[in-house]
Amino acid sequence: MRILLIEDNTELANAISEYFGHIGHPLDWCESAESAEKLLAYQSFDMLILDINLPGKSGFQLLKQLRAQSEEIPVLILTARAEVDDRVSALDIGADDYMVKPFDFRELAARCRALLRRERGNASNQIVCGNLTYDASTASVTLHEIQIDLRHREIQLLELLLNNLDHVLTKEQIADRLYRFDEAYTPNAIEQVLTRLRKKLAGSSLHIKTIRGLGYLAHVDD
Repeated sequence: MRILLIEDNTELANAISEYFGHIGHPLDWCESAESAEKLLAYQSFDMLILDINLPGKSGFQLLKQLRAQSEEIPVLILTARAEVDDRVSALDIGADDYMVKPFDFRELAARCRALLRRERGNASNQIVCGNLTYDASTASVTLHEIQIDLRHREIQLLELLLNNLDHVLTKEQIADRLYRFDEAYTPNAIEQVLTRLRKKLAGSSLHIKTIRGLGYLAHVDD
């Protein structure tokens, strides 16, 4: 999952970014609602983690604006404001979840996974494709009930493919979900990740096809 964090506390933002990077999810960060607006104008994300008290426009104002534009991206409010009135206001104007600081990083990640499951219509963290099983909660993959050792980038790519079965993904779309803005990459780097993943999934029910001139398509054989 590709996440945008809108948080003006640099120390906290760096800690969140480091944690999500450690568990294999690229997270971009900006300090204000105005900066977030510019990013969202040309870049898509799987979800937002949004503070309320921001310099300039508040998190509430940004959320109202997004929902007025019919933007359905999942939004998790992360704030020090613990009053019930704030929780109710956030949920009523379109927030999907609400967490109060201080918090446990494990719970934050679990809530993010839950929001994406809900948004994608999945009831479980597990995705089963024949003899292949992926568990988003543990970022683990098993083939014939034997765990496969995958690198973070390979897990990110596998999750992306599993959530877009039978849909062609271009290299640009893959890069948008695998890399943060501050990470350099080349089309060849994506091909290398894909090649490694194919080798490790050899013999599985999941087949990753190259669609010449377009991109890649993941398909599950019955």
